[in-house]
Amino acid sequence: MLAVIRVFIMLMFILFSCIFGLLLSIVRPFHPNNVHIIAGWFGSMAKMIGVKLVLTRHKDAIDAIDAGPAVYVANHQNSYDLFTVPAMVPKNCVSLGKKSLKWIPFFGQLYWLSGNILIDRSNRSKAAGTISKAAEKIKNNGLSVWMFPEGTRSYGRGLLPFKTGAFHTAMSADVPIIPVCMNTTHKTIKLNRWDNGTIYIEMLAPIPLDKEISAREHAKSVHSIMAAKITELDAQVREK
Repeated sequence: MLAVIRVFIMLMFILFSCIFGLLLSIVRPFHPNNVHIIAGWFGSMAKMIGVKLVLTRHKDAIDAIDAGPAVYVANHQNSYDLFTVPAMVPKNCVSLGKKSLKWIPFFGQLYWLSGNILIDRSNRSKAAGTISKAAEKIKNNGLSVWMFPEGTRSYGRGLLPFKTGAFHTAMSADVPIIPVCMNTTHKTIKLNRWDNGTIYIEMLAPIPLDKEISAREHAKSVHSIMAAKITELDAQVREK
């Protein structure tokens, strides 16, 4: 019964968030803080699914947020990320998502109108053009970009290999990469269970990218850093 109630509340929340988010975005379309505000709404729903969020930001990451734009990269595990990861989205930040999102009623229109960037992954030339567009938004508008470099949800398969788009974007815009890591949540959230424990999300120190090194090598390096941090966060969960 608890699961049914939670699903109903989630659906109602998503519906009303999309409606109010659309109204906000119509009043001020593509405003740089639309995504931050709406992400805050979704992040506040973690308690509703029985999760306590512990958010940590490295001091250098906090300084970087104040100093200017960056490319944020986070691990992407399952659909519950919608109610956890957004709690970390800073101001003046948009995300990059699949073009197919725009066909989801209400949510797709909200995603686009709030200022996020849609990418057509099925077309390499269009995808490359979108990466260039993201870099231009960073340079010209001072916006940060939030990306999931795995390109898909991992569903318990660990941190998947990274695609290079986020790293090409950061190198083109000459901004750092800021990793955001969340402990493993695969099969840990059950809607029929009142308490689903604690989820740790940590924003790491910014990583400047040397243009003499390829985006592929940077992707591998950041992947190693994030994998190690996720292992550390998983240990924290077990010790709690």
